[in-house]
Amino acid sequence: MERTVPYTASEEVELYLRTYYSLLRSTSEVQIRTLEEVHSGMNSLLHTGARSESPDMSAFIYSLLRLPDCIQHVRTIVLGQSTKVFLREGIGDIEAWQVVTARARRRRCYYNGTDTIACIIASRSDIDDVVPMLTAYQIEWNKLHWLLNRIPGGIKRLDPDDPTQLESLAGELRMSLDDLIRLQVIWEDDFYEIIQNIAAKSVSFHIRLLSGSLSDYRRATHAWWQHIEKKAKGFLDRPIYFVSSNTHSLVNLVSGFALQHRDELLGYLENSKDPNLLQEWFDILQENVPSSKENFFYYLFKKYLQTPSSAEVRKVRDEYEQACGVIRIDSEHFFDVDVQIIDIAKLDAGSMDERLCDSGGECLTESDAIIINIDYPLGLGAYHILSKVSEHANEVLGVYILGKAATLNGVIGDVMIANVVHDEHSRNTYIFPNAFTAADVAPYLVYGTVLDNQKSVTVRGTILQNADYMDVFYREGYTDIEMEAGPYLSAVYEMFRPNRYPVDEIVNLYHIPFDLGLLHYASDTPLSKGRNLGVSTLSYFGMDPTYATSIAILRRIFSLEETRWR
Repeated sequence: MERTVPYTASEEVELYLRTYYSLLRSTSEVQIRTLEEVHSGMNSLLHTGARSESPDMSAFIYSLLRLPDCIQHVRTIVLGQSTKVFLREGIGDIEAWQVVTARARRRRCYYNGTDTIACIIASRSDIDDVVPMLTAYQIEWNKLHWLLNRIPGGIKRLDPDDPTQLESLAGELRMSLDDLIRLQVIWEDDFYEIIQNIAAKSVSFHIRLLSGSLSDYRRATHAWWQHIEKKAKGFLDRPIYFVSSNTHSLVNLVSGFALQHRDELLGYLENSKDPNLLQEWFDILQENVPSSKENFFYYLFKKYLQTPSSAEVRKVRDEYEQACGVIRIDSEHFFDVDVQIIDIAKLDAGSMDERLCDSGGECLTESDAIIINIDYPLGLGAYHILSKVSEHANEVLGVYILGKAATLNGVIGDVMIANVVHDEHSRNTYIFPNAFTAADVAPYLVYGTVLDNQKSVTVRGTILQNADYMDVFYREGYTDIEMEAGPYLSAVYEMFRPNRYPVDEIVNLYHIPFDLGLLHYASDTPLSKGRNLGVSTLSYFGMDPTYATSIAILRRIFSLEETRWR
């Protein structure tokens, strides 16, 4: 079909992409410094102050939250598709290194303890994420380095009882006091040491890509899937519902484990002395806020599992979940996408969240289907994964995608339901029958608004957008900006058509032989600089839409299963 929406990729973004991909073809390290000019010239919506002498703190904080904390000590970043690739290229056994993580981005990374990070990547979308993030971080770190070394007498440890000192430091660094406080919150007790580290040295990252062919990514996905098959024997020959979401919401809702351990979680709450959590619980009990008690316990359980004292509870949870039909499969040696197998017939309707099943769920015991739930991948990794699953699945009954997105017309916490997706990777515009409408989500969403009949654009990277570029799509009615829908829909096309997905066309996905649903919740508002879930404190702007959309997906699956077996 002919396209009606012109392809509008920004020339500045295209130049940036061509530049770093041509450099990364080199077998030697590439200096990020060579990309600073073309990065700044892109005029990214998330890095509007790249050329300014004053720090762009929104860009700096956005980047540091999506890179491991040890990045401040690193010189070299090496990217590869598997541990075998690192061994083959002479980097060594990276699994013997220290595992490091970012606060707001899932990517399996290893730190050698001195100056090198090795990252396992699932697709070229990881490159489009890592390179701009490193460049933004380096530009802003070096601005702070320059400003810190202009302070007369150097920096001194701040007196916590003298708030004017922090205000004075913010003035010297040409930033707002709020921005400096945000850094304090993120770095906690290490704040002063990191400020000293910034003053002591400038940053000059070097990056190396070990392999980058399409075959390399396919091999990595194949190895990932083989690991899943070994752990899930006896399940994968059954009809499946494929869900891309996270590793907590669906399982919490169907197992009931967190709700059965309320007393223990409240004990953790008391011992944590977290003022935000305690106030939230007080407000819920006093009905000062309309928050869901169940959602609060799910959130509390997630926080509790991050503590060292939760090891025994984690073990008990795994045994309990297996008894009620939930199998967790860690990705271990591969890219960071964990999997859960949920055996619908084994679920205990009496333990499930009451919001899931109006009929009581008795007929679900007749089901022969399973839910394959994966921790959502980044960008093109979605295409590789769904393609691999569909190759080996016996019968696909439904495909459901739940993820975060930026919104141009809503606020953080809103839910967007699109039935049109323009994909920057394939340049296709997909139109499809979304299984969900606002009525499926709204009853379970407390704080936000559900916006259906939306149009989404799948971008190649969060930083790879500028205002002019977004304006073109906004004028065409595209309000939902995310990274996975397009690749997933390219895989969906190949699940019922005899050829590879097309390029630069309008693609009609109506009449597909299985159920299809896409739900996104707003975590960023790029036209309101600097606001995203990654820098927010506790609120149900994140939990509320996550569980509302998860409930909608599970209710849809259970309804279809009841219809199949009625």
